[in-house]
Amino acid sequence: MNGHHLHLVSDATGETLNSVTRACLVQFEGVDPEEHVWSLVRTRGQMEKVLRGIEESPGPVLFTLVNAALRDHLIEGCRRIEVPCIAVLDPVIHRLANWFEVEIRGRPGLQHALDAEYFERMDAMNFALAHDDGQLGDDLNLADVVLVGVSRTSKTPTCIYLANRGIKAANIPVVPGCPVPPNLLAATRPLIVGLTKDPAQLVQVRRNRLRMIAKGQDETDYVNPESVREEVSFARKLCQRQGWPIIDVTRRSIEETAATIMGHFARHRGAAE
Repeated sequence: MNGHHLHLVSDATGETLNSVTRACLVQFEGVDPEEHVWSLVRTRGQMEKVLRGIEESPGPVLFTLVNAALRDHLIEGCRRIEVPCIAVLDPVIHRLANWFEVEIRGRPGLQHALDAEYFERMDAMNFALAHDDGQLGDDLNLADVVLVGVSRTSKTPTCIYLANRGIKAANIPVVPGCPVPPNLLAATRPLIVGLTKDPAQLVQVRRNRLRMIAKGQDETDYVNPESVREEVSFARKLCQRQGWPIIDVTRRSIEETAATIMGHFARHRGAAE
């Protein structure tokens, strides 16, 4: 639907608002409005600029603002412009405040404070990058999760997503004809998970990858359907022998795969305790 506008107004980075917007818009087929992102809005002057932008390109307004004066100014401005104005977190925050019987702090950007959780996420991110694609395999026991699988089964992006949740994740490629790293088989602390994918889709993904890096694709086992089927079968049998859970990522997003892994990890950690 062309010609539609959507305004996202936040007193912080706007990441929360962006995530909520993504989750909502996917429910409407064919709706792809032009988004206007207004972040770090913390003064009346900045809010005046936002309202001018909304007036120039009228459309629904989603906001996360904790300052009462700025909220009132935005709501009143939207009423004047005659566009809907929605406080996306209000229902959740107020219901929780009532339940916990605590006062709302009303400070912007608290979720981005440099607390212990923040540094844990950064540490996990550094770990994932340092242990990507089999690197630094000698210290796999320092990992929380180790992902194994053949090439192009989304191991790296899944590790990065897990790191953003504070989970130290490494990944090890499975290559037929190459011995499985002894440190992987000897690891006792981490949850080890196998990722697999439908061979036909895997071939297509690999062909696209080779096309992107301008390499030939017809003379290599990397994209040969029969070789890829054998590769996937080899990896699956390895995981089954070791008793590692296997996740088929063929029709899963990175977020869905990570959610499944985190479920396994919670049970793994509970069993370890």
